[in-house]
Parts: sequence; structure tokens; C-alpha cells
Amino acid sequence: MARTNLPEAIPVLVVGGGPIGLLMSILLRGQRLDNVVVERRSEVQVAPAAHVVNARTFEILRAAGIDMARVEAACQPASDGWVRWVTSLTGDELGHVPFEGQHQIERLDAVTPTPLRNLSQHRLEPILRDHTAALVAGVEWVSALQDDAAVVSTVRDVTTGGTFAIRSRYLVAADGAGSPVRRWLGIAMDGPQRLQSFLTIHVEADLRHLVAQRPATLYWIVDPDIGGTYIAHDIDATWVYMHPWDPDTERVEDYTIERCGEIFRRGLGADVGSLTVRSITPWNMSCQVAERYRDGRVFLVGDAAHRFPPTGGMGLNTGAVDAQNLAWKLAAVEHGWAGDAILDTYEAERRPIARTNAKQSLTNAIRLMDVGTALGAVPDRVSARANYVEALSTSEGRERVRLATEAQAEHFDMLGLQLGFTYGAEAGLVVDDATPLAAPDDVVRDYRPTTHPGARLPHAWIARAGRRVSTLDLVPLDHFVLLTSSPEWAAAGEQVAEEGVPLDVVLIGRDVFDVDGNWADVSELSDAGAVLVRPDQHVGWRCSRAGEDAVAALRSALAALAPSPRQGSAT
Repeated sequence: MARTNLPEAIPVLVVGGGPIGLLMSILLRGQRLDNVVVERRSEVQVAPAAHVVNARTFEILRAAGIDMARVEAACQPASDGWVRWVTSLTGDELGHVPFEGQHQIERLDAVTPTPLRNLSQHRLEPILRDHTAALVAGVEWVSALQDDAAVVSTVRDVTTGGTFAIRSRYLVAADGAGSPVRRWLGIAMDGPQRLQSFLTIHVEADLRHLVAQRPATLYWIVDPDIGGTYIAHDIDATWVYMHPWDPDTERVEDYTIERCGEIFRRGLGADVGSLTVRSITPWNMSCQVAERYRDGRVFLVGDAAHRFPPTGGMGLNTGAVDAQNLAWKLAAVEHGWAGDAILDTYEAERRPIARTNAKQSLTNAIRLMDVGTALGAVPDRVSARANYVEALSTSEGRERVRLATEAQAEHFDMLGLQLGFTYGAEAGLVVDDATPLAAPDDVVRDYRPTTHPGARLPHAWIARAGRRVSTLDLVPLDHFVLLTSSPEWAAAGEQVAEEGVPLDVVLIGRDVFDVDGNWADVSELSDAGAVLVRPDQHVGWRCSRAGEDAVAALRSALAALAPSPRQGSAT
């Protein structure tokens, strides 16, 4: 018996109702593209998973119309944004680094309207669910057939076992690391499947009284007899302990609630009375990127396309940008102002970014071992204990450990990687302006605002209708934007805007006002220049001055950025 709330035909079927699948649906609906999300879970995820949402993801949520006041209320206080290495939760602290400089308000406010915060996935997901009416929970994707015209999926009601067929023009697989859709397509993953294995021990406990003087998001326990990591999803209520384990020699069944409660307690260094173990979840740390992101009318996004070590928090955040990149291109094809070839640029643009983020996440994971090395970590537990005691018994040994913790700063300060990534002209959807990209010396930590084609539009606070807004707020989900201080360019844009490709023209000094000169500081353009921004807030084209035929120049740029519209489509 099939569900009556499932459509027989839909432009886009999204498989997977986690944060990336939900965001994909919201972005598509914001571009007037009907879709449905099938998710086998009936309830939202309650066990903590990802816990870092970076600036770029928040910018995308903001653009998608998510209630940012509610998002802000769900975040942990910026004052908890530290990472500490301790002998136990209440023991000696051997070193600490800030988590993404959450306390540096002025620095972050200058480059993004929405800085990174500690926002756990189980708190974000209900917010996203409330912003989409397209989710059908309790339904799992089973299989599919595709041809040149459509994908026909079989889905199953997990309660009744009834099956149903859904015909869609496109299928987006946001179904996680074990992606059944990816397996059906036979797409292999490139990279190691298992670097290390852990148990996630989810505990409900208020530990604020233990860490009030040194709050943090992460506490790395360096004692070799304990050797795990506390993650404070909420210091007052929700904690996770990452415990290394070996699935080749141990059984997960042996890790009972009682045993995991004791494992959690032994790193506290104090008696906290009762606590509740809510879940115990085994997982493997992987570093893999799918060999292909597209197969005909099927696309992979998020963890279905890439799996990173959690060191850096890039998994969910990379997936959010995947969804943003793909959504506007699907809408462009379906609304008839771009051809199917534009969809090939999704993989061409996003897969290299995933490989970069995978490499950095792995680098972070490997570098963490330097702290253990400074403490004399070796496989033999007796020797490791002796080395640990000796290292902490002298000021020289403690200094070595402190320096090793300070060397982890890049791991927790990757603003450049979050905001500074660019798409190359070779992918086919950026118009090269023959100028060099001036990258900072440290591309991981340092972000340099630029309007170079392929880069994210720089954030700058400006005024519109008497309100303070970001330049990023000028870019709707479904339009290109011509941003200029030149009346000549604005006039050309207004003429071209009537010719097919959706284009908004924003003239500085008429539509918005650069009151404090913030845009002038980052635009890299004179008043005679112009920048053409794609619907995903990335610069597609720029020009330093208005030429004799600005209209022709804009037509040429838009033809390159939205090539070859196809005629018609049918489900």
C-alpha cells in the first residue's frame, strides 16, 4: 500500500533528509523548482554528529531564507569557542588554541555576516525540516532505472512495506556516506575507507561546574590510559566522548551502556553523580572522494560524494556548498535559460574543492599525532605511561607539549579554506579576465577578499533602503546580479536583463549606498568597473571599465555563464 502524499512525478527527487538533503530541497523550492525529499527516518536525528557550521554554510542558509534568529539561538556561545589539551576534564591543561577566532568579532565581521559557530547537527536539522514542506519521512529509496528523459525510482514505506514509483527528471543523492544511490550507480570512492575507528558515546550531563573556568568545544585527553576526546555539543546538557576502538579485535556488543558510562567517567577526573548514556555509535574515519559526481540525471551531494576525517569540520560544510552549486544549475536548465551542459560544471567545480578539503582534513588528523609524540606515545602501554609521566615531570617536557598544541592552530582556524576557495575558468562557468589571483601566503588560515572571477563575492556592509545589509544579500537564489558604480554599466545591464537570462542590476549610489567605503575597499574595481555575480554568490565575470559596447560585453558574459538553453522538458 503506497503513501498518498508521494507524487507520481516530480522535477527533482532528493534522497536523504539530513541537513544537506533538506537544504537542497529548500534551495530548489526557493528557485521555483518542485521537489520531494524521501527519508527513511521518521524522526529527526537526536544523537549529536557534526557540530561545526562554518561561515560559508551560514551565508548559504541566510540566502535560502532560513530563520537566522532561530539558528543563532541554537548555537553555542562564542565564549565556549576553545580547544584544550588536558590530562582529564578537571586535570592539568597543557595547551589551548581558539576555535576559529570566535572571540575576534571585528575581524570576522569584516569578512562575513555569519561567522563560524558551534551548532550541532541535531539542532540544525529540525530548523531545516521546519523550512521545507517537501519532506516525506518514513520512506526509503530502494532502486531506480534511468533513461535520457527521466529517473524512475522505487521507494518503500518503512512501516507498511508498501512500494511506490516516483518519476523525476533528476535525482539528487544526499543519502550519506553509505549512499545506496551511489552503490546502485557503481561509483567508486577514491581514498582510504578506514583510517581509524571510534565509538561515539553520547551522554546527557551538565558538566558546566567542571569546566566553568575553562569552557571549550573540544577537550583532548592526553593521558595514555584514557586517550579520547570530549566534544561539548552543549556544556550544560549534551556531550560526546570519542573512544578509539578496533573492530578487528573487539565486538561493539561488548560496549554496553554500563561500560561506556565508565569510559566516559574516567576522563572527567571528578565524580559527577548520575549521567545518562543515550547512544553508542561505531564509525570509521575515512578520507574519500567519489570518482564521479554525476551519472546521467543523477547527482551526488554531501557525504554521498565525499567523506573526510572530522578534523576541521569540513564534511557538512562542503556538502552545503555542493547543494548551493547544484541547485541553481538544475533550476537554470529546468526554467529554460541554460542547457544541460551546465550540469557538468557541478562536478568540475565541486570535486576539486572536495579533494582539497579532504587533503587538509587528513593533514589536520596526522598533525594531531605530534602532541602524542611530544608525550612519548608508543604502542606499548607500559612504556607510553612511563614516557607520559616523564614528559610532564619537567618544565622542558611540558614546553614541548605546549608547543605541539600550539602547532594545531591551523586545524581550528581555516577561514581561508572556508571563504577563499575559487572556481577555475577551465570548469567552463567562469570568464577569465586575464588577471592573476592574488592568493595569501597561507591559503588555509588567511582569507583575502577578491572579486577575481571564480571567487565568492566579498562581503561588505552597505546600506539598502535605510538598512544595513551585506553585499551577499544582494544576490537572489535565481538571478545573476550586475553590481556596479557605473551608470553606463547599469544601463547596459537593464537592457540585457530583458533578454532572457534573469539578471538584477544594482547601481551603487542609487540602489544601495557604500556609506563607509567598505565595498570600495574590497571590490578591486574603480567606479567605472562592474562585476557579474552568479546565483551562488560567486563572481562569474568582471570588467574594470565600461567599453564602447557594454551591452555586447554583458551578452557575451552571460552567454558564457548560462550557455546553450535547451528547448522544452517533460517528465
